[in-house]
Amino acid sequence: MTYNFDEAPVRENSNCLKWDKREEVFGRADVIPMWIADMDFSTPPFIIEALRERLNHEILGYSYRPDAYFNSFIRWASEMYEWEIRREWIEFSPGVVPALNMCTLAYTSPGDEIIIQPPVYPPFYGAVNDHGRKLVFNPLLETDKGWIMDFEGLRRAITSRSRMLILSNPHNPVGRAWTREELNQLAEICHKKGIIILSDEIHSDLTLPGIKHEPMASLSDRAASVTVTCMAPSKTFNLAGLSTSSVIISDPELMEKYRHTLVGLHMHLGNIFGNIASEAAYTHGRAWLAELMYYVEGNVDLVMNFCHDRLPQIRPVRPEATYMIWLDCRAMGLNGTELNRFFVEQAGVGMNEGFRFGPGGEGFLRMNLACPRATVKKALEQIETAIKTAG
Repeated sequence: MTYNFDEAPVRENSNCLKWDKREEVFGRADVIPMWIADMDFSTPPFIIEALRERLNHEILGYSYRPDAYFNSFIRWASEMYEWEIRREWIEFSPGVVPALNMCTLAYTSPGDEIIIQPPVYPPFYGAVNDHGRKLVFNPLLETDKGWIMDFEGLRRAITSRSRMLILSNPHNPVGRAWTREELNQLAEICHKKGIIILSDEIHSDLTLPGIKHEPMASLSDRAASVTVTCMAPSKTFNLAGLSTSSVIISDPELMEKYRHTLVGLHMHLGNIFGNIASEAAYTHGRAWLAELMYYVEGNVDLVMNFCHDRLPQIRPVRPEATYMIWLDCRAMGLNGTELNRFFVEQAGVGMNEGFRFGPGGEGFLRMNLACPRATVKKALEQIETAIKTAG
């Protein structure tokens, strides 16, 4: 392999949320942090080099996104997903979470209903509740073959006040990469009922080998007409601190409403380094990404095999995408707070509590595997020791 993912920079004392906030978040500073969704791997060298080159120019004033910025993303979407998009469909957001909130403001009014499919990424809840909209749950169904969408439940949940559905595609935290058949069925329901699909596709690049991401808006003109897509290089290339993402909207009316909100909040300019990093990532990133996901798959295999052989109390849900893994710890018989306390205090491993992802998350933990394999192995061994000691 060209890149060495077995080694990672020391992140302490770099104002790093994941490492430097451990004591504040978990109550102790020595836990192995496997929670917040960024990577312990170095940002790719071709991105760092592009940023250093820009620093040779000594003025960091107002800037705009050049043709190369848009063209790199258009090529990426075409090569990765066979999705042909146009420049006029692309708008900026300083991150996907801000985009979720801006879309809530752009497309709904106080009192309108917005549907989410829990257990799901916690900021979805805030994007609804923080703006006086009504949150409606259409929980995923847990089956012997994995987590699936409940389409009959969705039809029952829709009312005359339903305006938008926020989709996690691929799904965070259960790791599903939704199929064309599933997404087409969702698009048909939403198109028929006039419901906008706000598709959070920030993990779209992070499919495991052999799995293909399907952008919702790429399925058909009908799907595209009701879909607002959010994508970003931030998870893929470890660029979250540069606050740069893309919102793709082919419907002119939906684009106008989004752009009006974006500009009205004065969030449209972005930042120089986010522009540079995004262009470099989408221009040079495919080989690096392939090696990354091959390595992440190795970490997934380690967790699956370790739990099968040595930790039968924990049943990992094998992800199709993302670098997180959803751990079913219900057999341990602990509630959400007790479960988190056990893993932090007894095992010294800090993860995301499943109940914070909403209905269906109780008894689960989300573990971040974007770290050297030795770190994953150490965490698993500490968990094993803690469970044996407690038993």
